[in-house]
Amino acid sequence: MKLLVESGHVSLQEVYIDGTKIESRANRYTFVWGNSIKTNKARMSVQLQQLWDYTQSVAKEELENSEDADFKKIDSQKVKQTISQIDTALKGKKIDKKVKQKLNYARKCWPENLQKYEQQERIMGKRKSFSKTDPDATFMRMKEDHMKNGQLKPGYNLQISTNNQYIVNYSLHQNPTDTTTLESHVESFKGLYNHLPEAVVADAGYGSEENYTIMQNAEIQAYIKYNYFDKDQRKRKNTLNDNLYYNKAKDCYYCPMGQKMSFIGTKKRITENGFKQTLSMYQAINCSGCPLRGQCHKGKENKIMEVNHYLNQLKAQATELLKSE
Repeated sequence: MKLLVESGHVSLQEVYIDGTKIESRANRYTFVWGNSIKTNKARMSVQLQQLWDYTQSVAKEELENSEDADFKKIDSQKVKQTISQIDTALKGKKIDKKVKQKLNYARKCWPENLQKYEQQERIMGKRKSFSKTDPDATFMRMKEDHMKNGQLKPGYNLQISTNNQYIVNYSLHQNPTDTTTLESHVESFKGLYNHLPEAVVADAGYGSEENYTIMQNAEIQAYIKYNYFDKDQRKRKNTLNDNLYYNKAKDCYYCPMGQKMSFIGTKKRITENGFKQTLSMYQAINCSGCPLRGQCHKGKENKIMEVNHYLNQLKAQATELLKSE
């Protein structure tokens, strides 16, 4: 690559980034789903609480010295301990047949299942799935194959940086969404060349407040679209809530009927990736009897609008770059 740069074939100052999914050789039917683990653990918690409540109803005195039961969070050790307490309290008591069956199943299966779930959660980390035959692979929706049946398959998200159609950097990721790969991909570029690119060009799959902020902090020009960039460039019929007038000096908006929408506070939101966003909230004074209410606002209370001013500022900067020569 150094020779290509020296000969002028490649520049490491501007890179064009895109991603593609590559399928793992893992068996596509050996999947583990994070949501399934959560559902099974929640079901165990509910059933353990039911067993505990039943035991209290028939053997309350035997449980008087026990600690307060809280089964919202359970592990294999807590289940073993609780079932042991229940067995001791119910010893010699006449037990409902269905409860006895459930208790026997819990004693036999739950601790082992929870140990398995805990191990699977450690492998999964922050992901939502993995393959048993290739634990590093995550189930991702692949592009349609020759059978036209785009489906979830174990794979990796391959990110590639190019310049003048030469690949200058690539990185593999376990996360299926391009949005969350940009920071680490650009860092891997720095690891190769000991500097960051001056400009990054990417499609709307990378356009987020977090990525714009990362690029800004790294002093990289972000030629990155956001979700509705193309729609914003086309002439389209605006809805009532599009392009409401904003009075920056008074920090307020005006609704389609000219009513003032005053600032009432901020709200914090944390994205799935852990990025913190700040939303400003504006509320109309009185929506009662408004002739446009059905089109503008369907709630019972006065209209409240959430605005991310910082993201709007970043989008404006991106638009200026993308529309430049």
